[in-house]
Amino acid sequence: MLRVLGTGGTIAGRAARADDLIGYQAGVVAVQDLLQGLPEPPGWTLQAQQVANVDSKDMTVAVWRALLQAVHAALLDPAVGAVLVTHGTDTLEETAWLLQAALAPAKPVVLTGAMRPATALAPDGPQNLAEALVLATDQGTQGAGGVWVTLAGRVFDAAAVRKVHPARVDAFGGGDAGPAAWVEGGRVRWLLDPAARVAALAARAHTGAPARPPWQVEAWPRVEWITSHGGADGALVRALLAQRRAARAGQDADAPLAGLVVAGTGNGSVHAELADALRQAQQEGVAVWITTRCAEGEVLPSPHGRGAGGWTVTSLPPAKARVSLMLALLGQAVPR
Repeated sequence: MLRVLGTGGTIAGRAARADDLIGYQAGVVAVQDLLQGLPEPPGWTLQAQQVANVDSKDMTVAVWRALLQAVHAALLDPAVGAVLVTHGTDTLEETAWLLQAALAPAKPVVLTGAMRPATALAPDGPQNLAEALVLATDQGTQGAGGVWVTLAGRVFDAAAVRKVHPARVDAFGGGDAGPAAWVEGGRVRWLLDPAARVAALAARAHTGAPARPPWQVEAWPRVEWITSHGGADGALVRALLAQRRAARAGQDADAPLAGLVVAGTGNGSVHAELADALRQAQQEGVAVWITTRCAEGEVLPSPHGRGAGGWTVTSLPPAKARVSLMLALLGQAVPR
């Protein structure tokens, strides 16, 4: 059995006119309806479950918790051989990494979505769904497990995948890693060993035994993501620290700041004035992680010169680094 979990997104969107690819409402069509007319992979049956039906730009911890619980339950079911998640594209890369880092699934979990609503003249959702079914039941994916994403025929692992274009149907890339495979003519053509890639992801995602499952924790730590740039004087950090103090004193209803992910310029370098504010944040108990705002590559840490600062350096891009820092603060996962 292949369990299909719907969360909404453009793939489940509707517009008033077939030629409107922008003014649609996301998260309208039920996942069961999205599967209508799609052929079941040989030897597999499809079981649909609606977890949420939201525009993924509005993703919340509550939806993430519900999805984690649903995927976890599916993975524990001996009748389920794979899980497919339909998802909006705006935060798909964050959810993919969350599922990989928190669950490290031994069975394949595949995410897909669409850049055009279901009412479009030429919707891309049905083809993406059909190819996701092929990927989820592929021999290589079945042997490797892990979390994968496919859109427009390309396959990416959960760490590499990122949205790189706001409108194209091939809106996703894999940074300098590129795609892991292609879905072509009803088959998967792997460009690398999927099992080896999943093993590398597991090592990258966490160390140590998992603590309390994150779907059982209602309030996740508040982690913000900021960027270093010309004129970055640290004012945002100081404002967040003021909020943290107020929240910890019971004078602010929002959760106190617990962590900061900083997308540095180039090789993770940070404006000197921003660095001063970050050191203050660390002194007040805020976890600070550094990555790069560059679209490709990873930060090469150094204790000297422009790389100095004593920051925790992560190889993850900012959106995924924020997810991992939340999990780390929950005690669930600590990236290397």
